[in-house]
Amino acid sequence: MSDQQLGKVAFIGLGVMGYPMAGHLSKAGAEVCVYNRTASKAEQWLAEYEGDMAPTPAEAAKGCNVVLVCVGNDDDVREVVSGPEGVLSTLSAGAILVDHTTASAALARELSELAGSKGIGFLDAPVSGGQAGAENGVLTVMLGGEESNYERAKPVLDCYSRYHRLLGPAGNGQLAKMVNQICIAGVVQGLAEGLSFALKAGLDGEALIETISKGAAGSWQMENRYKTMLADQYDFGFAVDWMRKDLGIALEEAARNGAELPVAALVDSFYAEIQAKDGGRWDTSSLLTRYTRD
Repeated sequence: MSDQQLGKVAFIGLGVMGYPMAGHLSKAGAEVCVYNRTASKAEQWLAEYEGDMAPTPAEAAKGCNVVLVCVGNDDDVREVVSGPEGVLSTLSAGAILVDHTTASAALARELSELAGSKGIGFLDAPVSGGQAGAENGVLTVMLGGEESNYERAKPVLDCYSRYHRLLGPAGNGQLAKMVNQICIAGVVQGLAEGLSFALKAGLDGEALIETISKGAAGSWQMENRYKTMLADQYDFGFAVDWMRKDLGIALEEAARNGAELPVAALVDSFYAEIQAKDGGRWDTSSLLTRYTRD
């Protein structure tokens, strides 16, 4: 992949996901300008990767072909995209704005219309794969938007993902991410219940999982989380706070479209219990603590 293909790119938001994603772009030869609300994080990034930093999203976006955003929630996205110092105040017509934040489908449609009015392409592009996926450049990206914008963004997406797919118009990427989180919630709760049952039954947890993971019960969560769950370790990974935010978005959307999400709602209430016990920053696999800790 040549520098000419990637051109000048801005990355807005250097959290646990954005930091390594921007790093992969720099390594691939893009001219990367980063912005982070806490400037010291951008300075840290510059000490590790080639690129520049800007004091505002608007400054970062100047002259860019593609601007990528990965921040916290809908309000954060609005601030860095359409706020007084947001990227749309300086981004030139013909550029593409890609939002990797897990946010609402309504926001994606809103930003698509706003960007389009300025001649700027928009893609909502939430990701799956967690911090490890970002660091290793093997994320899965679910996209909504126009095919022409997706085709132009592909060289950038290739830098930090192993799979990406356009799933329909603006908002569909976010809807797909909601499905992703709904499925994960059920799988993690099932794993927590299964391990709790195994421990109470006196089974060797490690031997058990090494066996059943080879069959129909196997999952990414089982393979990657059972050892830390058995060791009662949760100070890492995808935080309960983030999962509750994501499930909240899905439950709100379900209230609008009439979908029934009884399991997702129940697991969300279980995560609320973990938050109440100061476990908001624990990994989502901490559902097991409901059965193993007082």
